Amino acid sequence: MLLNALFEYQFMQNALIAGILASIVCGIIGVIVVEKKLVMMSGGIAHTAYGGVGFGYLIGFEPIIGAFIFAISAAFGIGFIKRRGGARSDVIISLFWSLGMALGIVFIALTPGYPPDLSSYLFGNILSVTRSDLLLMLILTIIVALIISAFFRYWKAYLFDHEFAAILGMKTTFFEYLLLVLVAMTVVVLIRVAGIIMVLSLLTAPAALAALISNKLKSRMLLAIGFGVIFCVAGLWISYEFDVASGACIVILSVISYFAGFLLKTIKARRRKMKLLN
Repeated sequence: MLLNALFEYQFMQNALIAGILASIVCGIIGVIVVEKKLVMMSGGIAHTAYGGVGFGYLIGFEPIIGAFIFAISAAFGIGFIKRRGGARSDVIISLFWSLGMALGIVFIALTPGYPPDLSSYLFGNILSVTRSDLLLMLILTIIVALIISAFFRYWKAYLFDHEFAAILGMKTTFFEYLLLVLVAMTVVVLIRVAGIIMVLSLLTAPAALAALISNKLKSRMLLAIGFGVIFCVAGLWISYEFDVASGACIVILSVISYFAGFLLKTIKARRRKMKLLN
C-alpha cells in the first residue's frame, strides 16, 4: 500500500524525498555531534529555532526561514560566548533554549487572527512537507555535504584531537563556528521531519548506532545515513498505515533500534569475556 501511495500521491513522494535528505544530513553531522559531545548544544540551537517559527508567522514570511535565521544566530551566539569563557556552556545553552521557546510563544500570541497550528514544527509531520520545504532542505543538505567533503581530512584531525589540530596549524576557531552553523542547518532540515522537540533523537540515534558497528569516520557516516533512511521509510509506512504522527514513529524506531544494538553488543562482549575466562 505504501508503494501504491508513493506513485499516486504527491505528498507521499515529498515525504520520501524529505526523509532521504534528512537522513543524509543527520547522518553526516550526527556523527560529528556525537563524537564531539555536542548533543545538548544541538538541542539548544533546535529549540531556539522555535522563536524563528513564531517570528515568521508574526511578520508574515515562511516560518522555516525564520527558524533558519534564529538557528544560525543561536549557533554564533553560543559559540561566541563559549569561546569568551564568560559562562559555563550548559548555562548558555539553557538560556538560548528557554529564550527561543519563550520568544516563539510571544510571537505566536502577537500574531493577528487565529493562532496557527504549530504541531508539525514541534513534533514533526513528514507528510505535510511542501515543495518549498523540499527546496530549502535540498539546498542545505548539498551545502552541508559539500563542506564536510571538502574539509574531510581537517574534520578527522579536529575530531581526533582539538589541541593537536591547532598545533598542526589548523584554524580550530573557524571550524568550531563552522560546525555550529552546520548543526543549525541540519536542525532546520530535520524540523519538518521530526520536529523541534524530537530533533535530537534523529540527529543522534543513527550516528550512535553506527558508532556501535564501526570506528572509522567515513564508515560511520555512511552507516548513519543508511540507518536514517531505514528509520524514515519504516516510520513513514507505520504513520501511513496506522494514521499516527510520522515524526513520533521515526523517533521511536530510531531509539528502539539503538537500544537493541547496544544490548546486542553488550551481550556479545560478555560472551567473549566469559570465553576468555573459561
